[in-house]
Amino acid sequence: MPIKVANNFDSKGRPFHLAKSTRERLENAGLDLSKGYPYYPEKPKDLDAALRKQAWQFKEPGARADKEKKALLGAAKEVIDLSPHLGTEIVGLQLSELTDQQKDELGLLIAERTVVFFRDQTITPQEQLELGKWYGVPEVHPTAARVHKDLPGVTIISDEIAKTNGLEPDYKSPFGTQNWHTDLTHEPQPPGVTHLHLDHLPGVGGDTLWASGYAAYDKLSPAFQKLIEPLEGLYRSVHSYTDPITDKQAPIVNAHPIVRVNPATGWKALFVNSRFTIGIKGFEYSEAQAILKKLFQVYEQNTDIQIRFKWTPRTSALWDNRISIHSAVYDYLDEVTEEPRHGTRVSSLAEKPISVAEAPNAVSRREALGLPTGKVYEQQRDTYYS
Repeated sequence: MPIKVANNFDSKGRPFHLAKSTRERLENAGLDLSKGYPYYPEKPKDLDAALRKQAWQFKEPGARADKEKKALLGAAKEVIDLSPHLGTEIVGLQLSELTDQQKDELGLLIAERTVVFFRDQTITPQEQLELGKWYGVPEVHPTAARVHKDLPGVTIISDEIAKTNGLEPDYKSPFGTQNWHTDLTHEPQPPGVTHLHLDHLPGVGGDTLWASGYAAYDKLSPAFQKLIEPLEGLYRSVHSYTDPITDKQAPIVNAHPIVRVNPATGWKALFVNSRFTIGIKGFEYSEAQAILKKLFQVYEQNTDIQIRFKWTPRTSALWDNRISIHSAVYDYLDEVTEEPRHGTRVSSLAEKPISVAEAPNAVSRREALGLPTGKVYEQQRDTYYS
């Protein structure tokens, strides 16, 4: 099936395919597409311009929420847990109509369940941005395509953008976001809640997977947990920029705790990802890789701590980047599509990661929920080696 002639042009005058459902959503939101869509900002010329240097005080909405979440869950038609460890779908609520109390309770639910889904949403990009402000400071990516120049915190997720930039992924080399990762971990204050709304999808395929950092941490032995809790990982940005001192291209790199504490729950979570965690502060490369390889393996290869979600048009997913990794599955690239996948994303930057040393009362998720903590396994191990 031949690709349909582009029905739209981006802000640089290049052809861009825009699905009918996407165009309707954007135009119903009052956005003027006549000057080009997507909108591309000017790229920073050097590393200094790309760095976010000013810190801010973050107040966790989930920490002030009713622990039973009566206002949110009581108003839903149905609450569906997708697995024991993570993933919940809320039926019958519109994100654009939540009260302040329900927003706080949603923040706590996301922190507890890692990712929460809402189908059949009518939310506009403007409303998505306002909701993002409730959960932190909407991140303005220095290079990402945006919905509109007046909505800098709303970035676009679209296969067409990669193709516009000259990339033609296939089954051997799909988009990089198919690799397990966590967004924007190089930020001094990385995102808490990310909200992705997909308004158009391929007919079949295009699922997304999430894994729980709480459950990954709980997979480790107590001795290994104590070993890694004081350590800081090194996290790099996707893009490189000109270093004003060396005049060479370099990524942004920041150090954060490998085990961080979520301020909404007080639970410990593994905070590494194989795409952007490149080392451990103070360790030789080979030493760091020996530890990180084990952590990546635990996080990525235990299917019992993961979910795979099948999207439908007009679905929103809100997940906690502090306690998760995710992977977008590009299994539909062999099919020529007239209207590629499209959505809008708002990532809310949150607190400077909290280490275990800074939260002496922090516990694991299993401890907090009163679940078995592996003593049976220890007995089996002792029996095996005796």
